[in-house]
Amino acid sequence: MSNAVAKKYVNALVQGCNSNELVEMFEELSELTKAYSLEKLNTIIDSPNIAKSTKEEFVLSLVQTKSVKFKNFIKLLNANDRLKLIPNIVEELAYQIALKNNTFEGTVSTNFAMNEAQIKMLEENFSRKFNAKIKLNNLVNDISWY
Repeated sequence: MSNAVAKKYVNALVQGCNSNELVEMFEELSELTKAYSLEKLNTIIDSPNIAKSTKEEFVLSLVQTKSVKFKNFIKLLNANDRLKLIPNIVEELAYQIALKNNTFEGTVSTNFAMNEAQIKMLEENFSRKFNAKIKLNNLVNDISWY
């Protein structure tokens, strides 16, 4: 259910921001998402004993921004008790930006390291096939086919 709620917030962002603002919002939210791996942050956000205004100030203090839209977005999330959804929002926003820019990133999993020429060839072929800009990364792992 949290993904469905996150999609609604992302749709509002997409409608209310131009492309540059959307990328800026994504970068700032991504920076903020890194802090969500800390248990202390999650404890503060989940705590009913901490005032909403304190939570809002704390979250905003984690990102150095001058964007009024970003601050208002955090205020909106806080007012609706949705600060916990920021990682989900970042994930969905990345997807929406990729759709809007028609650029996608993927991983090629192989049991050997691919060279740049091989990766580039795959990127060009997939880009042509799907009429989109495709960026691929090579993940080398031990794949056994029986």
